[in-house]
Amino acid sequence: MLGVTRLLCGTATPGDALRYERRAGRLPPHLLHYSEDKKPVVVWNLSRRCNLFCAHCYSDSHSKEYAGELGTEEALGVIDDLAQFGVPVILFSGGEPLLRSDLFQLIRHAQSRGIRGVVSTNGTLITPALAQEMKDLGLSYVGVSIDGPEHVHDKFRGKLGAFQESLRGIRACLDADLRVGIRVTLTRYNYPYLDELFDLVEEENIPRACFYHLAYAGRGDRLQTMHRVDLTHEETRDAVDTIFRRTMDLHRRGITKDILTVDNHTDAVYLYLKTHQEQPERADEVYQMLRWQGGNQSGVAVGDIDNLGKVHADQFSWHYTFGNVRERPFSQIWTDTSDAVMRVLKDRRGHIKGKCSVCPYFEICNGNLRARAESYYGDPWADDPACYLSDEELGITQAYEKLEPLPSKAGSPTLAMPAAIVEGAEEAH
Repeated sequence: MLGVTRLLCGTATPGDALRYERRAGRLPPHLLHYSEDKKPVVVWNLSRRCNLFCAHCYSDSHSKEYAGELGTEEALGVIDDLAQFGVPVILFSGGEPLLRSDLFQLIRHAQSRGIRGVVSTNGTLITPALAQEMKDLGLSYVGVSIDGPEHVHDKFRGKLGAFQESLRGIRACLDADLRVGIRVTLTRYNYPYLDELFDLVEEENIPRACFYHLAYAGRGDRLQTMHRVDLTHEETRDAVDTIFRRTMDLHRRGITKDILTVDNHTDAVYLYLKTHQEQPERADEVYQMLRWQGGNQSGVAVGDIDNLGKVHADQFSWHYTFGNVRERPFSQIWTDTSDAVMRVLKDRRGHIKGKCSVCPYFEICNGNLRARAESYYGDPWADDPACYLSDEELGITQAYEKLEPLPSKAGSPTLAMPAAIVEGAEEAH
C-alpha cells in the first residue's frame, strides 16, 4: 500500500515516524507502514457469502452459506491471540462481512484488546442506523468498493442499482462522521473513468480513495485468463500518472484527501523516480520512507485468515496455506519459518527471478505481488508481470533470465465487456 498523498505531496516525513520511534504499537494508523517492528495487518475473510456477484472477486464468493466457517467463540479466541501477538489492525472482509451476524461483537472485542478494526464492504447494506452503530463501536475505517461510474460498477457487481446502493452507504457513513473511503480495482473497463472517480471523491467529500491493481486470484484470475482485463504497461503508467496528477491537484488546492495505490509496488519506484526528477530536494526523504515500508509485505506485515481459519500470505494466495487457526494459533503459524514459502517471503532477496534479481530498487518493491507472478508464470518466485518500468528506467545493466508466461495467458486482449459478467449476474440473482 503506497501512501501517494503522504509521499508525493510531503504530508508525512521521516521525522513523523521517528517521533513515535517507529514502533507499531505507538504509531498512528497513517504511519503504521513505516514501523520497524513489523507485525501483520490481518485481512480476515469472516465469510465467503456475498449479496453481489463481482466479476473480479478474489474469493469467488456467491450468495449462499458456506460450511465450516469459524464460529463466534472460535473467532473471539483468534482475536485474543492476535492481540497478544501485537497485530495492530484487523481488516474484516468477506464475501460481504456485514452479512455475518456477530461482526459487531467481533469488532467490539478487537477494539477492547487494542486492535484497530476496519471493515471492507460493498456498502449496499449500510443504513444510517448501521453506520451510526459502527461509529459508536469506534471503528477506524470503512472501505467501500466502487468499480467506476454507475454503468461500469453495476456490470462488474452483477446488479443493476448496486452503485446507488453503495453510494447511499457511503453517504450514511459520512453523515455519522465515520471515516469512509472508496476502493477501486483498476481494469481496462474503468481506468478511462479515473477523473470521474476523483470528481466523485471531491463532490461527495469522501476523505480517502485506494486504487488497487488487479490481483490474479479467484474470479479475477479467470477473468484475466479469458479476457485480459488487466491494464497493459502503458495503460498502467497512464492510470498512475492520472492518480498522481489528481492527487497533487487536490493538495495544491488545499483539499485534504488520502490517496493510495495498492498491490503493485512498481508504483513506489515510479513515485521515487518522479520525485527525484521533479522535487529533487525531497527525493532522499521519500526513498527513506519507501525503504522503511519495504515494498510488498505479504507474509511479513500483511497476512490473511480465510473463512475456514486457514492462514495465507495475503488474501490473494488461498492456493497455499501455512496452517489453520483451529489447530495452531496464528502467532505460531506466522513465525514458523520451517515452511519454505514462509521463509522465503520473509527474506526474498536472492530468490526472486527475472528482472527482480538485478533490480537496484528491490528494497523498496520487494519483488511485488507473488500471487500475480505465480498465476502468470506458474512460478511463485518469478518476477511480477505487472512491473511497468523499463530496464533503462530502472538502471538495469546486467543480463537476467527472461521468463515465459503460461500458454493460457497468451493471446490478444478482448475489448468487449466479458459476457461472463452478465451471465454470472443472472445466475446469482
